Amino acid sequence: MAENKDLLNVLWSGADELRGKMDANEYKTYLLGLVFYKYLSDKYLVTAYDLLAGEQPESLEEAQQAYETALAKMKAANPAKAQGYLDSIKNTLHYTLEPGMTFVSMMRDINNNAFSREKLQEAFNKIQAADALFNNLFSDVDLYSNRLGTGDQKQSDTIANVIKVLNDADLIHSEGDVLGNAYEYLIGQFASETGKKAGEFYTPHGPAQILCRIAMMGQEDKKGLQVYDPCMGSGSLLLSCLHYSRHPKFIKFYGQELMSSTYNLARMNMFLHGIDPDNQVLRNGDTLDADWPTDQVTEFDVVTMNPPYSAKWSAAEGFKQDERFMDYGGKLPPKSKADYAFLLHGFYHLEPTGTMAIVLPHGVLFRGAGEGTIRQILLENGSIYAVIGLPANMFYNTSIPTCIIVLKKHREGRDVLFIDASKLYQKEKKQNVMTEEHIGKVLELYKNRQTVERIATLASFEDIKANDFNLNIPRYVDTSEPEPEIDLGALSDSIKANNDRIKQGKEELLAMMNNLTFNKPETEQAVAKFIKVMQEV
Repeated sequence: MAENKDLLNVLWSGADELRGKMDANEYKTYLLGLVFYKYLSDKYLVTAYDLLAGEQPESLEEAQQAYETALAKMKAANPAKAQGYLDSIKNTLHYTLEPGMTFVSMMRDINNNAFSREKLQEAFNKIQAADALFNNLFSDVDLYSNRLGTGDQKQSDTIANVIKVLNDADLIHSEGDVLGNAYEYLIGQFASETGKKAGEFYTPHGPAQILCRIAMMGQEDKKGLQVYDPCMGSGSLLLSCLHYSRHPKFIKFYGQELMSSTYNLARMNMFLHGIDPDNQVLRNGDTLDADWPTDQVTEFDVVTMNPPYSAKWSAAEGFKQDERFMDYGGKLPPKSKADYAFLLHGFYHLEPTGTMAIVLPHGVLFRGAGEGTIRQILLENGSIYAVIGLPANMFYNTSIPTCIIVLKKHREGRDVLFIDASKLYQKEKKQNVMTEEHIGKVLELYKNRQTVERIATLASFEDIKANDFNLNIPRYVDTSEPEPEIDLGALSDSIKANNDRIKQGKEELLAMMNNLTFNKPETEQAVAKFIKVMQEV
């Protein structure tokens, strides 16, 4: 991401204004929220100027001045024309901002020592009320929090300082995916600082790339692809699919997220990656509690998931009549481990010719009871296509090893490809990391779908059945290295040489001790005793 260095540096510097006042999980909300506000404001001014002049402005200050002047004149001379102008902007962007609510205006106030958090909050409210797309989008950015400092002035100064830093970021003229990638970089940096809480919103690069590229494989040319993530976090997995489609502008993204703050982050992430509002269908809700989506599109070409591992859920009897879970021998995943509940939810929503890839803990491969029954039925139906063991310590919220399970519907054959990628990683300070070389190796093994000694096995259904439908990877992929053959002749020579050296050393030691002289009789007696013992060994 070298071409983004200046933008990344500016955006990341904004965090320096907040460190020490709160932990990373909190200040990420402020920084990412203010970056998004600047993006919306700058985009608004450019659009407003273009409608007036039919061209791009030289600077945001020029656009601000033109917008202020033109709107004031229109309101004075022809209020209907002014409203029509604002309506034209809203039709394009889905929101409007008064001249005093823009980021440029906030910066002007800061330079004049007249910054008002009330005005910034008013701008947030204006955007949120403009369209259902923006409902409660800035609800987590608490401009009056004591975390920002003690007293009104310090709190205002903290926000003003962040705005001043972000003012140097050109969010409008960033080419291609630069802005979206920069935002994704920020999310990744916050994940690294946040630690375990990062599991709520971020999937590390290596597993994310493997998941998305496998799920997209063979569907790169499909126009109007439908992609679904029922545990979308910040939307990173969904958005990774953009890079592997030849028609990225036509992908429609469906996602659900339980945590409202993370849901808002995903919505911002979508906009900053340039996703058309009509191609975003996102929901804040509990994936397992009630099925979604249930109308219009309910099956998807691509399903990617990194759900919370071994989470608790109700496992209420009523779920046995739920279409997502009803075809698995009357069994439900246990209350203490919802892993298969997430898997079955995603699989239910998979289109018959699509691919699903999900990250789960290794326990799903071998645990018994209800999970064993569900696993057996999936295998008998040929639904489990591949199992990929990942290195340990890959994720921020757990150090345990995890696996990717790939599922397909109505395929020919019931064989399963096992890949042991547990040793394909590079050790870094906090986490193990899969490089592009490691990712490429896994994808190559997946594409070839062949047995490769000590790393991959294509297991037949008969082999799996003989293992009582246990999918524990070591049962199929033997990663043990053969013991080297021992040359007994060379070993004998080595032992003899060592014994000779020991004998020679002992003789030299005894010779030196026999030449010693003593001041005290008791010392001479002790040494004589030692020499006698050494001679007897």
